[in-house]
Amino acid sequence: MGAATDDRPKALVELNGIPLISWQISAFRSAGIKTIGVVTGYRADLLEPYGDRHFHNKNWATTNMVASLRCASEWLAVDNCIISYSDIIYDPSAIELLIHSNSDLAITYDPDWLKLWALRFDDPLTDAETFRVDENSMLLEIGGSPKSVEEVQGQYMGLLKIGPTGWQILLETLCSSSPELQQTMHLTTLLDQQTGNTPERITCLDYRGRWAEVDSLSDLVIAESLFAELPNFK
Repeated sequence: MGAATDDRPKALVELNGIPLISWQISAFRSAGIKTIGVVTGYRADLLEPYGDRHFHNKNWATTNMVASLRCASEWLAVDNCIISYSDIIYDPSAIELLIHSNSDLAITYDPDWLKLWALRFDDPLTDAETFRVDENSMLLEIGGSPKSVEEVQGQYMGLLKIGPTGWQILLETLCSSSPELQQTMHLTTLLDQQTGNTPERITCLDYRGRWAEVDSLSDLVIAESLFAELPNFK
């Protein structure tokens, strides 16, 4: 995002004049979520007005998303939680899909991903990741580098549900890695390591509503056209 994040976390980059995190909070509230937690890192002070609970990753500069998620472990261990990356926006229906899932580990994915990626990239495969599900919509593969679109049945959106049992299973999988890898692991890597494991597999929920990922200023322009109306703040 260049200079847009020099003085603020990515979640505070504005889309149509509204910070990304406010779009996310609006979607959560509209879907009926009452308590929202925020895991902070860079410029945590700027995120204090947002959400109801705060968890801080003091090692944000040298760790990755899994380490940040682990900062909220005390909550994840006891409640069903919906997790959102900070650089995506979506309609409340995406949150509702996860709320209504009976799975302790569930993710949303976009089967029509190529339309959005074609807007974002000259060659969508330069950014897309492998994503495959089985006939029961259980995750088979995620996070690899595809050689063809046939290896990409959809794109993971950065939205997931984790229940207490699912969190315990993810922690056990995580702790089987080296301490160094635990600190730098991407969430998609952890999810991929979980594929095929028992007793808890990962349910994949087909989402066909609006959403956008903001990784660059050009992404921001695309997202602004997709979400022209302001969110319904509650």
